[in-house]
Amino acid sequence: MSLLIVTTTIAVWAQDTTGQKKTSAKHDKKNARRERINSLLRQEEEGEIVFNKQSVFGIKLATDGYGIAYEIGKFKTARRSTLFQLELSEKKHKKEKKLAASIDNQFQINSVVFGKTNNFYQLKLGIAQQQIIGGKGNKNGVAVSAIYGGGLSMGMLKPYYVDVEDSANNRSRQTYPEIVDKNYFELGAAGFTVGWNAVKIRPGAYVKAAMRFDYGRLNETVTAIEVGLGAEFYSTKMSQIIYSKEKQLFFNAYVSLLLGRRK
Repeated sequence: MSLLIVTTTIAVWAQDTTGQKKTSAKHDKKNARRERINSLLRQEEEGEIVFNKQSVFGIKLATDGYGIAYEIGKFKTARRSTLFQLELSEKKHKKEKKLAASIDNQFQINSVVFGKTNNFYQLKLGIAQQQIIGGKGNKNGVAVSAIYGGGLSMGMLKPYYVDVEDSANNRSRQTYPEIVDKNYFELGAAGFTVGWNAVKIRPGAYVKAAMRFDYGRLNETVTAIEVGLGAEFYSTKMSQIIYSKEKQLFFNAYVSLLLGRRK
């Protein structure tokens, strides 16, 4: 009987000790997390970013097109970092205008960009410097950075095909200016997937300068808007719209929404 009482007492004591250890571990974990957040908030108030690297995704809207981007940043100091950037974008001509061409059997309107000769895409690989020129005065402030850099740009001209019909009701796919020269009736654009087998590559280079405004609450996250100017130069002139001057040098202004993390 005594042995049973002793065994029961030891079991109860062991369970109680285990429960206390679990509670203590959970409490310590919660305190550590609270201290980490407080530390990040103190850094934010001091305007310092004490991380090794950052990875950022971006959505870009420019005066002559749009695109997406990805960058990896390596911090040299708390206020200066090197950015390795990759961007895929499409450049639009200022004279592009989408028009209704025809209505199909399901009463859907098929459109066409009159006179468009090529879709103009760019794949850019570059390097830039980021210099913080204004830290966050408090946790609700905004960090302001200057961005400047450049790199290589691969221009891709994809022929713009249109489904057409001739006077004998024969259908085919043609490009401008042949559509105009032969007086085809336009039915609608052939679509994004058509023409990739005839893409022409045009190498080039680009430079950019921008201001980045990071309003993220914590320094470990990137939530920013970037506003800047860019210039691109290609090896040959680019054909985008018939009867319009072809260019090698392009200028634009842009704004980007950036989201990412620092480690």
